[in-house]
Amino acid sequence: MHPFLDHELLLSLSKIPLKTKRAMSGHVTGKHASPHRGSSVEFSEYRKYVAGDDLRRLDWKVLARSDRFYLKEYEADTNLRVYFVIDASGSMNFQSSDHEPKIEYARRIAASLAYLLVKQGDAAGLWVSQDQTTIEMKPSRRPTQLEPLFQALADIKLSGQTSLSQTLHHLARKVPARALIVIISDFFTELSELSVALQHLRFRQHSLRLFHLLDPQEIAFPFEQAKRFVDLENGNSLMLNPSLINQGYHQALQEFLKTLRKTAISTQADYQLVKTDAALESTLREFLLSHPPRS
Repeated sequence: MHPFLDHELLLSLSKIPLKTKRAMSGHVTGKHASPHRGSSVEFSEYRKYVAGDDLRRLDWKVLARSDRFYLKEYEADTNLRVYFVIDASGSMNFQSSDHEPKIEYARRIAASLAYLLVKQGDAAGLWVSQDQTTIEMKPSRRPTQLEPLFQALADIKLSGQTSLSQTLHHLARKVPARALIVIISDFFTELSELSVALQHLRFRQHSLRLFHLLDPQEIAFPFEQAKRFVDLENGNSLMLNPSLINQGYHQALQEFLKTLRKTAISTQADYQLVKTDAALESTLREFLLSHPPRS
């Protein structure tokens, strides 16, 4: 049993189905709108008959009333494929004294949602963005997928600077079908490069969700005495007097958050800022309830 799984929480959340806002592509019949037309039970629209169409789909009542040939079209449903992209750069190892590291919170998000997805018949996969390398696990809807995915999450080793944007470009080139891409990171990267990578994913018709993880200390910056601050990605350090930089730090943080939110809006990505002291249940419920069923 992995420590990042809370089975009581999963049982509670399993009553909330995850459905996407955008049409998805998959391999088996499922619960999600597909970009393709089919013959499932939910009627979509009429269209005019074209030579070669299946005559069994003709609406004979419309023909009798109007003497015109129309076919019924239905929404084809499909299973959802979700790629969890985990940032494994050094900064994800940061934690203040009373809270877990950001990577541990990221593990819990990915593991919990992967479990819920597979249990409802959808496919979950994993990409881990490490320094200059990427670990890839193809999505699968089989329950046997879960243990290898959980083990891959447990085995994540943090190091170096982020290569998140490069990973997202690689994913966009490699994954042709529409999918839901869930990115879990502190997004300490060049936001202009991130924006281009997200645009690439959107060009490929993927849906995007950004879980932005920050430690409460990174937001509050509660320091008063001089301290040595160490960059967890490159090892550089600076001795600073917090009272001299407090105002500038908060201004820079707010500008960073503002720019990241604008990036999410411009790429039609759902954005969720999560502090690592937040209850996991509230974080996951916000995610699940922000993807309502189709009307």
